[in-house]
Amino acid sequence: MDNKKMAQLLFPNIDKSPLYYEELYPKRNLPEGAKVTRLGPSPTGFIHLGNLFGAITDERLAHLSQGVFFLRIEDTDQKREVEGAVDVVINTLRYFGVEFDEGALSDGEKGDYGPYRQRQRAEIYQTFAKSLVERGLAYPCFCTEEELSAMREKQTELKENFGYYGKWAVHRNITFEEAQKNIQEGKSFVLRFRAPEPSGKTFTVKDAIRGELTMPENEQDVVLLKSDGIPTYHFAHVVDDHLMRTTHVVRGEEWLATLPIHVQLFDTMGWEKPIYCHTAQLMKIDNGVKRKLSKRKDPELSLDYYKSEGYLPGAVWEYLMTVLNSNYEQWRMENPDADVKQFNFTAEKMGISGSLFDIDKLNDVSKNYLATLDSQTVYDYITAWAKECDEEYYELLTRDKEFSLGMIAIGRGGEKPRKDISHWKQSKEFYSFFFEELFRREDDYPQNVSPEDRKLILQKYMESYDHSDDQSTWFSKVRAIGEELGYAPQPKLYKKNPESYKGHVGDVSGVIRVAITGRTNSPDIWCIQQVLGKERSMIRIQKAYDEN
Repeated sequence: MDNKKMAQLLFPNIDKSPLYYEELYPKRNLPEGAKVTRLGPSPTGFIHLGNLFGAITDERLAHLSQGVFFLRIEDTDQKREVEGAVDVVINTLRYFGVEFDEGALSDGEKGDYGPYRQRQRAEIYQTFAKSLVERGLAYPCFCTEEELSAMREKQTELKENFGYYGKWAVHRNITFEEAQKNIQEGKSFVLRFRAPEPSGKTFTVKDAIRGELTMPENEQDVVLLKSDGIPTYHFAHVVDDHLMRTTHVVRGEEWLATLPIHVQLFDTMGWEKPIYCHTAQLMKIDNGVKRKLSKRKDPELSLDYYKSEGYLPGAVWEYLMTVLNSNYEQWRMENPDADVKQFNFTAEKMGISGSLFDIDKLNDVSKNYLATLDSQTVYDYITAWAKECDEEYYELLTRDKEFSLGMIAIGRGGEKPRKDISHWKQSKEFYSFFFEELFRREDDYPQNVSPEDRKLILQKYMESYDHSDDQSTWFSKVRAIGEELGYAPQPKLYKKNPESYKGHVGDVSGVIRVAITGRTNSPDIWCIQQVLGKERSMIRIQKAYDEN
């Protein structure tokens, strides 16, 4: 058969050659060893933790090697595309500190290797598809969905492998005349790759994370172009990664099953393969069982969850780095004040089994991260979040900036800063007792203190309170109130002789704490009163006295 004649029949409007695009997209002028990576999300409107997991890997590999990290929108499946989804991807990743050097950006495309949206590259794919037909390595398939379904049923009946291959590839040897007749009759077709005849051979390829992989060669005549002339992922990413000069492809381990197809296509095209990096899937423990994070079951899979809860991007980065590289936590302990991007991230230190996502550990990492920030920075972050996500909280925080700064400063700084907050939504609950609109009594008074003593403690506290007292003087007065009522001045004295005392000074201060904050556990009471001021502090004590 005249393959060139078949190619012209299928692609009459393609007049460029592969060489044209090879020259249009030359090899990049980068330092030796520089890596070129890409993120290729589909514009479905849902961007998840796995995308960020991969994006951080891509960004670190590229930028630590003085390479290039670009964004390519893989929009070949138009049925799944959601309007505005591309901006969602770009803006969400930017929020989490992921910046691209080139690609399909929100203010237009940047870079010399575009277009960076696959649907705009149809002519490029068809040019290379046409060359495969000319070489006898691709052919049109006119099978209908009904015919393919019948084929699968027959394969099931015969207990044979599913797919379009060997004897099942009914159009593999279609003639020019048959193809021409079908096209003239208006029948649609897909373009299939002509795989080598089944031989049972294997191939070996190196994965940057998993080492050497030995797998069976592909025997399927996979679809290269769909009936609308738009490529499948298999063909599109091979063409794009070659022309965009991608050196490392980071993707989830679910793509391992298709690696034989992609390696075969690169070899058939005569192109150097990128180094594949198949990351482990994100997992979680659910009722003692390890399973994949689920879009339906797990809200924490969506990156919107972390934005709406108010997790800081830097804290999320810190946590994900502990998941991505096994030596990160040791490095962080040795370099507590270093920027995360100073860490020597490598693909070789990534795990190959399911990466366990632990929201509790994220919260711990986030608490440590937030504890390092100064009051003004925290105020700026909280108010920015609240303005977007909680209007009531925003109004309270910004009503009196100095008051809010004082509130935030309590327990912040020093060698052992408090670590109470992991995200801004939680901060509203934590700081709620500072605002009359949110204040409520949540906890009971100490059990060691009788109702009669509670009233006496509150009365004597109001009588002796002086807002100008320093912390030491203030506490001496609390201790004196307790001793007068029969409470040990120190907890250890009560523990040593419990029969000699009603309780200890901690119980006395506990009564004051619940009256002021509504809680048995809070930051330092003296500091809280300094922020609240004498009037508000005494109003709360008086109210508690009246209630008792």
